[in-house]
Amino acid sequence: MTDLQIAKKIILKPISEIAESLGINPDEIEMYGKYKAKIPLKAIDRERADASNLILVSAISPTPAGEGKTTMSIGLSEGLNRLGKKTTVVLREPSLGPVFGIKGGATGGGYSQVLPMEDINLHFTGDFSAIEKSHNLLAALIDNNIQSKTNTLQIDPRTITWKRVMDLNDRALRRVIVGLGGTTSGVPRETGFDITAASEIMAILCLADNIDDLKRRLGNIFIGFTYDKNPIYARDLKAAGAMTVLLKDAIKPNLVQTLEGNPAIIHGGPFANIAQGTNSVLATLTGMTYSEYTVTEAGFGFDLGAEKFFDIKCQSAGLKPKAVVLTTTIRALKYHGGADLKSLTVPDLEALKKGLPNLEKHLENITKFKVPAVIAINKFSTDTAEEIELIKDFAASKGIKVALAEVWAKGGQGALDLAREVIAEVESNITDFQPLYSWNSSVRDKIETIAREIYGAKHVDYNTKAKADLSKISNLGLDHLPVCIAKTQKSLSDNPKLLGRPKDFIITVREIEIAAGAGFLIPITGTIMRMPGLPTHPASEGMDINEEGEIVGLF
Repeated sequence: MTDLQIAKKIILKPISEIAESLGINPDEIEMYGKYKAKIPLKAIDRERADASNLILVSAISPTPAGEGKTTMSIGLSEGLNRLGKKTTVVLREPSLGPVFGIKGGATGGGYSQVLPMEDINLHFTGDFSAIEKSHNLLAALIDNNIQSKTNTLQIDPRTITWKRVMDLNDRALRRVIVGLGGTTSGVPRETGFDITAASEIMAILCLADNIDDLKRRLGNIFIGFTYDKNPIYARDLKAAGAMTVLLKDAIKPNLVQTLEGNPAIIHGGPFANIAQGTNSVLATLTGMTYSEYTVTEAGFGFDLGAEKFFDIKCQSAGLKPKAVVLTTTIRALKYHGGADLKSLTVPDLEALKKGLPNLEKHLENITKFKVPAVIAINKFSTDTAEEIELIKDFAASKGIKVALAEVWAKGGQGALDLAREVIAEVESNITDFQPLYSWNSSVRDKIETIAREIYGAKHVDYNTKAKADLSKISNLGLDHLPVCIAKTQKSLSDNPKLLGRPKDFIITVREIEIAAGAGFLIPITGTIMRMPGLPTHPASEGMDINEEGEIVGLF
C-alpha cells in the first residue's frame, strides 16, 4: 500500500481531542479546520519543560537511497507511547520546493506518518507564506529607501546582502536585476532569490523565545553599509514592528497528530545544509512542557543538523538532550562502501563493511557532546540476517546500543525495541551534555573546531573574500556569534563525491555571511545553492487533483 492509501484508512481524531490528551485546554487552541491548530505561547511552562527527556533523532551521511529520519522520529514516538511514556514528536514543516521538486511529501511514510499529510505538505497553516511576506517586506523597504530623496539612509546598493525569497525551487531566480523601467521604478541593482527555508527570518522564528525576542532579532538583521561605511540594520528602516505583525500567528507552534493518534507538533523548516536545520525552540519547549519524552529531529547527517542543534539551538535555548538516536540503513552504508546505487538491494557484506566507517565517525561525533547514542537500523525487506548481524556486531564492539526498527511497516509496534533502548539510556542518567565550543572563541577557532572534530578535516583554507569577511565581522563586533557552516550534506567533507569517511582533506571557506538577527555567522563551503533548481523530471509532473478534490501523486 502507498503512504496515502494507509493514511486514508485512518479515522482522524478531532484536534481538540489531541490537545486534551496533551493536557492543553481545547478552548485555548486556535483551530485551523478540524485537524490542525495553533498552540498559544502561554501554554509553555519552562519548569515543566526542563523535566522532560529530550531525544534527538539524527542519521549517518545522507544518500540517494534515503535513511528515513522523519519516519524513525515518528515511529519512535509511537513506540514510547505504547510503552506508557507520554511522548510528543516535534518536527519541521516541509518546504514546497522539495515537495514539488525531487522529494515529494515529507510527513513520514508507511505506518509512521503525521496527519493530515496533504495539508501539512502543502500550505499547512500559512507559516511559510508569512515568513516569505515578512522577508520580502524588508526587501521592498530597502529598495524604497534607496529610491527616496527625502527619507533615505544613504544605503550603498552594492553592499546590500538581503535578497528576496519564495518557497519553490527556481534556478532562474538565483541572480536577477531589479529596478528596471526608468526613474519611477527604482534604482537598478543586482540581487536574487533564495528559497524560503533559507531565509534568515525562518532561522529567527525558530530561535526566538517570545514575541519581543522575535522583534529584537528582526531588528538586528544586517542589511549592508551606507556610502560612509556605516552598518545598516533592519531597525534603522523601522521595519521590525511591521515584520513582526506579519509573523504574529506564524510564531505559534502547530498541533497535528500521528497515524496512531498521538500528538505531533510541527513548526518551522530551515534546511540543515544552509541553515540550522531544526524546528523552532517554541515548538520543542511546548512538546517538552506536556510530555515525559519529546522526540525531535535535525536535518541531514549528524555533522550538519545535529551539530547545529547542539551548538546553536541548545546553547541559545538552554536545552539539555538526554540521548541521540542515530538512524542508519544497510542500503546507505553499502552506498558509502562503494556499492552502485542500482545494486543496493543485493546482499553485499563487503560493501557494508567498507561503509561502516561513516557510521563510526558519526558515533564518535556524538560522544564529543557527552550524550549517549543508540543506533536505529531502519529495516528494509531486502536486508539479510547476515547484514543486520554485521552492524550489531560492530555496535557491540563499540559498546553502543543498537535496535532493529520496522517503523514503516509496523509503526509504533516496530519501534518497541528501539524505544526500550532509549528509555534504558535515559534512565541510566549518564548524560552530561556539553557543546563542542564556546561562543566566545574566535570565529576561526569555531570554524576549525567543527571542521577538525566533526568533519575530520586536517586544515581549513579561507578564500580572499572569507578573510575580508572575518575582518568585517570583527569590526561589527559580531565575533561572539556561533557559526552555522553551510556544507554539502552528501559527504563529511565539502566535496560531495567523497563518500564514507574521508581523511586528510581540506575544507575551503569561500565567504562568511552575517545572520545577526538569527544570531549566528554562516561560513559558506563548496558550491552551496540557497535557491535549488528542479530536476529533469520534477515530482510535480506526477501530481494532479480529481473532481472529488482528491490529490494524486503527492506521495
